[in-house]
Amino acid sequence: MKKELAKYIDHTLLKPDATKEEIIALSEEAKAYGFASVCVNPTWVGAAYEVLKDTPDVKVCTVIGFPLGANTPEVKAYETKNAIENGATEVDMVINIGALKEGNDALVLDDIKAVADAARGKALTKVIIETSLLTGEEKVRACKLAVEAGTDYVKTSTGFSGCGATVEDIRLMRAAVGRDVGVKASGGVRDREAAEAMIEAGATRIGASAGIAIVKGEKGQGSY
Repeated sequence: MKKELAKYIDHTLLKPDATKEEIIALSEEAKAYGFASVCVNPTWVGAAYEVLKDTPDVKVCTVIGFPLGANTPEVKAYETKNAIENGATEVDMVINIGALKEGNDALVLDDIKAVADAARGKALTKVIIETSLLTGEEKVRACKLAVEAGTDYVKTSTGFSGCGATVEDIRLMRAAVGRDVGVKASGGVRDREAAEAMIEAGATRIGASAGIAIVKGEKGQGSY
């Protein structure tokens, strides 16, 4: 059961004061427990890759336009290409939240497509919609735009703005994207019970800094 659950988890360290030593330790933990990936800030992609380059089952994931999503599509596309050059094979991008809320779907679509196109054939793309800032209608619309852009996953949260994942949001997002697109629950998943509830609701990936506690059946600390 531990190994099965570990395969759902992106072992995450996105705090601004993370050090290279901590990133290396995170990556070694991911190897030991068989997590799906490590998720780190772009500056640490190379360090994580060096630890994991001979462990193909554990991917290197990074974040794009993080945590606000307010960069231009061109900047996000460059971030994506640079991250892939440094060894990332998964990218979690934050949408332009303000554009979504004002109804500028064309800009949101262009924003997502810029990353998806830059990553296509080289890295999986996960789209962070930041559920805590959206209405139900906006969540569905964001998911539909992500599907239209050809992305691989939708994701609940950055963990840096309001509450994180909820079972209700996972159900809503799963219904919006259908069966062929992944759903990642992130933010606030700190124990096995919570992780299993997210999976039952339709999540196919869990973003958590408490990955070890989750697979060991313990209660993790921290906000992500």
